[in-house]
Amino acid sequence: MNRIYNFAAGPSQLPLDVLEEAKRDLLNYKGSGMSVMEMSHRSSSYKKIQEEVGERIKHLMGLGDDYDILFLQAGGSLQFYMVPLNFLKGDEVGSYLVTGSWAKKAYDEGTRFFNTQKLASSEDKNFSYIPEINLDNLDPRTKFLYLCTNNTIYGTRISPDLIPENLKPLLVADMSSNILSEVYDFNKFDLIFAGVQKNLGPAGVVIVLIRKGTLEDRNDLPTMLDYRTHISKDSIYNTPPCFNIYMCGLVAKYLEDNGGILEFQKKNEEKAKLLYDYIDNSKIFTNPVNKEDRSLMNVTFVTGSKDLDEKFVEGAKDRGLENLKGHRSVGGMRASIYNSMTIDGVKALINYMEDFEKEHKNGNL
Repeated sequence: MNRIYNFAAGPSQLPLDVLEEAKRDLLNYKGSGMSVMEMSHRSSSYKKIQEEVGERIKHLMGLGDDYDILFLQAGGSLQFYMVPLNFLKGDEVGSYLVTGSWAKKAYDEGTRFFNTQKLASSEDKNFSYIPEINLDNLDPRTKFLYLCTNNTIYGTRISPDLIPENLKPLLVADMSSNILSEVYDFNKFDLIFAGVQKNLGPAGVVIVLIRKGTLEDRNDLPTMLDYRTHISKDSIYNTPPCFNIYMCGLVAKYLEDNGGILEFQKKNEEKAKLLYDYIDNSKIFTNPVNKEDRSLMNVTFVTGSKDLDEKFVEGAKDRGLENLKGHRSVGGMRASIYNSMTIDGVKALINYMEDFEKEHKNGNL
């Protein structure tokens, strides 16, 4: 089987074992005579699948029955509006830590319709660091503090030790690009959302975990944008993306069977260290992020020459290393090394970087 190493930021590569299991069940799921793609979302067979997926994800995260889990659509971007819509009323304020493009988009979306506060931002240095989370500066009307724990485009992360303790306002996190990749105290958060297409499944699903009791009774929300609609109907108020949710269950089971989040954190730290160590000792590659704020999932790097960057990306394809081009807004290169990226894949990338550096050590094309 000729499979590449896929360093895409999302949709990302999936574990081979998961794809093989999905392949086995594709035409006839567990003797049902049909594919999950053909099942009624209101059938007992599908409901069992979705319930097991939700329980597996919550178990991995150490969350109990005091959290609801939702499987929604329209990606994380819709959550930029749904979060303030469901939580804010009157003069209440949403406070945002703006640490990258997606956090900025969430803040901008909130500002269009609601009262918002930019608690801190790292935009002054092109989002290359995580600013201090000074809770003393919170607006007294703050209803929630919004964080994006990993910044896919710029390659920074809010490490678990920086998550506030005993926060009076609600704590909301976009964990789209590092969900299930390292151990956080997930019980600190009142709402967590994540597009699944990086660490948990194929594109088309966003999971939302909400602490019970945080949503107020209201009658002024659009039906489909009210979290309570989906909680009351177990995420099947309308037809969910059934097959994609099933795939999330296979990935969650794969994580459980292979040691859980802590074991994958160890592997992710090992992969990231190998790659960052090489970059830090390179003569032509550099990483712009403060060392203490570097992402374990998205490693950004540049040569300093746009032409050389482009040549690196093109040459990588000949080595079976795909999707290393940086985000269009920043350029350069980006290696997304999510849970499913193997250490062999990272070593193959480093080997190519070594060869490329030898050939272009003087900056020549």
